[in-house]
Amino acid sequence: MTDSRPTVLFVCVHNAGRSQMAAGFTAALSEQGVRVLSAGSEPADRVNPVAVAAMAEEGIDIAGKQPELLTVDAVRESDVVITMGCGDVCPVFPGTRYEDWELPDPAGLGIDEVRPIRDAIRDRVAALLAGLVPGEVAR
Repeated sequence: MTDSRPTVLFVCVHNAGRSQMAAGFTAALSEQGVRVLSAGSEPADRVNPVAVAAMAEEGIDIAGKQPELLTVDAVRESDVVITMGCGDVCPVFPGTRYEDWELPDPAGLGIDEVRPIRDAIRDRVAALLAGLVPGEVAR
């Protein structure tokens, strides 16, 4: 049996902040209606603790996530690939939708500076889901 849900891949350099927050929001807001992947071109050894704290304020736990290396297979199996500051490292496949979200990197920032990044990601994820998942209501 194949998974008929759309697959979204979030990519940033370290897969420790923006892409992890986007994946967390997508899983939560789609109520598992979307298959979510995230990866980085140069993955960090752990998720940014400030990103974890910012997401916890929203009731979303990303503490147990581990940064993953971007693979060609992850891109190939995705319907939508969202990049966030990773340049041209993403392979391009015909029929795959690509978007680049220009967002500041939360690395090295405090919680007060990460919250607006988190909120911008939440808004973009809600807009993405509104066009991706039938009947999805942006929250």
